[in-house]
Amino acid sequence: MLREKIESVIQRTVENNLWRQNRCFNLIPSETTPSLLVKLCEISDPAGRYAEHRTLKGKEIYFYQGTDFIRDVEEETRAAFHEYFGCERVELRTISGQMANEVVFKAMVRFLNRGKPEDAPMRRMRAVMNNELTKGGHLSSQPMGALFNFVEIDPSTGKERVVNFPVRADNLYRTDTSKLEELLLTTKPELVVFGKSMFISPEPVREVYEIAQQMDEKPVLMYDMAHVLGLYGAFQEPLAEGADVLTGSTHKTFFGPQRGVVASSIPKGSPIGGLWTEIKGRAFPGSTSNHHLGTLLGLLLAVHEMNTFKKDYQEQVVKNARAFAKHLKNHGLEVEGDPEGGYTCTHQVIVRVRASGTGEEIARRLEENGIVVNYQALPDDASFIDSSGIRTGVQEMTRFGMKEADFEPLAGLMAEVVLRNKSVSEEVAKQRARFLKMHYCLPPEDAIPLAAKVLASMLHGSDCVKQFAENLTRTGDLLGKGA
Repeated sequence: MLREKIESVIQRTVENNLWRQNRCFNLIPSETTPSLLVKLCEISDPAGRYAEHRTLKGKEIYFYQGTDFIRDVEEETRAAFHEYFGCERVELRTISGQMANEVVFKAMVRFLNRGKPEDAPMRRMRAVMNNELTKGGHLSSQPMGALFNFVEIDPSTGKERVVNFPVRADNLYRTDTSKLEELLLTTKPELVVFGKSMFISPEPVREVYEIAQQMDEKPVLMYDMAHVLGLYGAFQEPLAEGADVLTGSTHKTFFGPQRGVVASSIPKGSPIGGLWTEIKGRAFPGSTSNHHLGTLLGLLLAVHEMNTFKKDYQEQVVKNARAFAKHLKNHGLEVEGDPEGGYTCTHQVIVRVRASGTGEEIARRLEENGIVVNYQALPDDASFIDSSGIRTGVQEMTRFGMKEADFEPLAGLMAEVVLRNKSVSEEVAKQRARFLKMHYCLPPEDAIPLAAKVLASMLHGSDCVKQFAENLTRTGDLLGKGA
């Protein structure tokens, strides 16, 4: 009975792997496929271990034995992120982008209550500025998300004191910077959160930083880079533009497993220097116990890959996104954004599909044809319930070797599905078969022997290792013959 249940799960797993990795174009902007070695590190021995630690009296104290290896891994990963961001402070123990945001929100409340009398109640943040959800704002930065319970309630409205960035009337995807100063000086937010989930234009970090210098109480500037972490520097470099803290997911445009990260350029001696201490404390013990050590190990390899291939990968992603947008437009689809700016500055391409159906209907139709996107409420939609758009991202298929011209036939297939409701699944599978080799990582001839070593080390007993090696050899022979 157990074997039958397990065989059923394994068979369905294999079928899903083959569908997603061989027959589909994966275009969801918030996903990616990690490299083979990153995946294997995720399931290595640390996946079942603990390494709780915190700073006490200037010394890092670990509360478990057997942690020397993973302690070194965490330090190496932090150093690799120092190189990537160009900053000294990196917190790695958050296990998602949403948790990274929540850690900062918790830390803000603790920091704002420093020095209060012990018998005084904790106060929340007076006000927060962010991007409105229906204008592309990220869910985790909303009161219904990770911001829940961290902002004061306005008694006149009964709602949280959250003010949204103003958007331009002529371009709903860009901030109206002419209205920023008055709004900031009037509402006096203690935290400003940049970043979106529908993300095709830069955020006004420099502008807000300059306005903040005029304020008696300067807000903390936070940039949620969940969607664009892998484009840091090529798209925006918020820590150099004035942001105090950035958060992000390590698995969207970045090459890593599903984790979160917090980084900061707050200098020593800064009036808000204590905020970083609170961020570390809210990461552990405030939000995590075990912080998923297998994915931490995988993340180390992913940062090494990113630091090695950063420039080439980032440039190709942006070129591909702009080419994809142009091809979609040429095939008759309605692409959002500024045509003169190439429609997008990131990996994302937004398409309005209302003339053919709701975003949800079109996303399902595309999925049935092997093109995986997600439906999206556009800035002029009333709510997510009745969405007018679909959101696509080129980052994963860029990593599988697609270049600008390769997105033209894909755009044509999408147009056939969206505009004419044609079935194109076989042609989609045929086209995807051209892009099965992962790039911007070790080539297969270097990666596969290392992968075999990792897998062999996880087997128990010499007979198991021998049987595994024989099966792996047969699999390699089949792959070499193109089976």
